[in-house]
Amino acid sequence: MSKVEDFLTQSEEEEIVEAILKAEKETSGEIRVHIEAHTHMEHMDRAKEIFHFLKMDNTKDENGVLIYVAVNDRKFTIYGDKGIDKVVPKDFWDTTRDAIQEKFQEGHYKEGIVAGILSAGKELQAHFPWHHGDTNELSNEISKS
Repeated sequence: MSKVEDFLTQSEEEEIVEAILKAEKETSGEIRVHIEAHTHMEHMDRAKEIFHFLKMDNTKDENGVLIYVAVNDRKFTIYGDKGIDKVVPKDFWDTTRDAIQEKFQEGHYKEGIVAGILSAGKELQAHFPWHHGDTNELSNEISKS
């Protein structure tokens, strides 16, 4: 098995999907998680590439958030589309990163990802509340490569 397959259990993946559903319940925003073993690129550049590959840049309000994890590199990054990036508090991405990193350093990867999802969801709800007719534009499943 690869490090990607060992990173989270099936049960932990299901809990992450549940956290995404909870975070997106009251917002038109979209949250995705992508996990892969390694990249030769800068991690933020790779996150942007995955963001585009997952069509997260096609949301109506440009309010997608990607949590990207490179398991073997022991790195992660958070990438938010233009719509959310311009409305969140200046320190939002740093505080969200810190919440994830604190759990990761303890070896609690699922908890770290869930903390990031719920933090992003709270901001998305504040700036992009759900309106009648809003649809879930993207899958909530964890993507892997």
